[in-house]
Amino acid sequence: MRTRKHRNVAATALAAASLAALSSAQNHIPHFSVTWQGPTVGVPDSLLGAPITEGDVLVAPAPAFTPGFGPLAAPAVRYKAGPGAPAPHLGLAFHPFCMGHPGGTPCRVEVDALCDGQSLLLQQNVPVRTIFFSTDKYAVGGGPLVPPNVPSEAPLGESAADVMVNLGTPAGPAAPFASPLPGHSAVLDGDGQQGASAFLYRGVGLQEPSILAPVLPDSGDDLDALMLRDNAATTTPWPVFGVFFSLDAAFADPLTGLPNSGSAAAHGFQPADILNTPVPGGAPVVWAPAPLLGLDVFGAGTDDLDALVICENSIGGYQPAGFPYGWNQARDMVLFSVRRGSAVIGMPDSIFGLPISEGDILIPPPLGSLNPFPGIFFAAENLGLVTARNLPGARNDELDACDIASGPLYDCNGNGREDALDIRFGTSSDANNNGIPDECEPTTLITPFCFCPAPLGPCGNNDASAGCRNSTGQGALMGAAGSTSVGLDNLVLTTTQMPTFKQCITIMSATPIAPLVFGDGRRCVGGTLSRFGVQNTGPLGTTAIGPGLSAYSIANFPAVNWIVAGSTFGFQTWYRDPTGPCGGLTNISSAIRATFVP
Repeated sequence: MRTRKHRNVAATALAAASLAALSSAQNHIPHFSVTWQGPTVGVPDSLLGAPITEGDVLVAPAPAFTPGFGPLAAPAVRYKAGPGAPAPHLGLAFHPFCMGHPGGTPCRVEVDALCDGQSLLLQQNVPVRTIFFSTDKYAVGGGPLVPPNVPSEAPLGESAADVMVNLGTPAGPAAPFASPLPGHSAVLDGDGQQGASAFLYRGVGLQEPSILAPVLPDSGDDLDALMLRDNAATTTPWPVFGVFFSLDAAFADPLTGLPNSGSAAAHGFQPADILNTPVPGGAPVVWAPAPLLGLDVFGAGTDDLDALVICENSIGGYQPAGFPYGWNQARDMVLFSVRRGSAVIGMPDSIFGLPISEGDILIPPPLGSLNPFPGIFFAAENLGLVTARNLPGARNDELDACDIASGPLYDCNGNGREDALDIRFGTSSDANNNGIPDECEPTTLITPFCFCPAPLGPCGNNDASAGCRNSTGQGALMGAAGSTSVGLDNLVLTTTQMPTFKQCITIMSATPIAPLVFGDGRRCVGGTLSRFGVQNTGPLGTTAIGPGLSAYSIANFPAVNWIVAGSTFGFQTWYRDPTGPCGGLTNISSAIRATFVP
């Protein structure tokens, strides 16, 4: 008999194996955390069933562990915050006391920033095409209107759980509006469903929408830390340099008046320290103290590091770069942002002398600088975020999470550009609005077949343009409308030219067969058959099934007949016809073969 321990160890091994076998269409695997206010906190994760906390490092839901189209299960825990579950963990001692607490109630384990030390090493004079980031729910966004983005999603409460990518940013240091095309577009969604927004893109299992007000408990999640691991790196259960992260401040949020969770102080650290857990389950240590980053100038705990990008130089400990691109001289590259309420906000940065904003991507001050504060490396405006610097009286948008990767997250056509940007700028079409360029999908998704030309009619009741002829003098014809996107789930199959007021059933199977005599007609689907509910042809001799075929199949059919992305099924409608030409009492329509896509 397998014990719970054995099952959990097996599940953890399955997670590692599944992560190692991810589709090549996705170039990096998003790891993330959530804030304590969101409803995913306390929910059992989709791998081990352990309650999720705001200190856990999460990935998209099991068993795929990759972003997909909703509805989705809860995220899976990749690394726990601390002991108390059979998974690698960050070594946070308060984690066992926080497991199971509900969202909307703070606990002293929140992780604010995340990195594995393997972000893209930036080169001088080389523009940056892949800055992935997330904002909090109060950000409003700016820049060109290239939806889905913060301006399009935030009013609907759909932005805080999303991940955006920049439209194109020059090599830093980049002052406000240095980019010829400032702005961003969404590449990952929270729940992967088309809600009030007109856009559909892959999700990670978080809950949306989020209430745009300081009301607790919140109705939606806020993605709070982000780490993109290269596919090749997922073969190892723990990053080679360990996990880098920061913890939460205790000071109050000046916007809501609510105190932060104080997870840093609870574990004996400052909220602007960069911590490192070098081995799973080991004790975290300070890798880069706040003062070396130009933080806590006004005293310990007065700043809170909020996003983190590191390229480790493979030498133990933190070796400051000293100046922009000094990291190309065997030094560590460190970029970060700070949280709303940090004392450094509004102070003059050490590169441009501009007031620091919560949306800026910063670097430590140059060694020997008379200015003790961080320098602005990528000003918020280049990412399409709003600051009071250029819009007096505005509230600064907050950058919650960030990573810089070596290439696009999704690039199915291999042109080096994010698929989302191909679609938004019109270089690729997306007729079914599923976030995948049409050139990357099968050219023929819906095919009619199983007509009844001579000599297939069992008694000479041939009909070359439909199923075999019935008592109406013509054969029943199945047609399709909508798309084969399982995310949209809007395919509708309509069968016409049947006798009136007769019972009928639509059947489906993944196995095509040679036309087989079936009543007065020919059946062309075989193997494991599943049936949709009994219907009536009504006064017009017509019936329809859909939308919602994918959801119905998953809820009612065996797994072999689940309509999911990549599956192909044939459909036919079987109907009563007591006065049919061959005396078989029933007949069957022509068929539709559909290949389903995300």
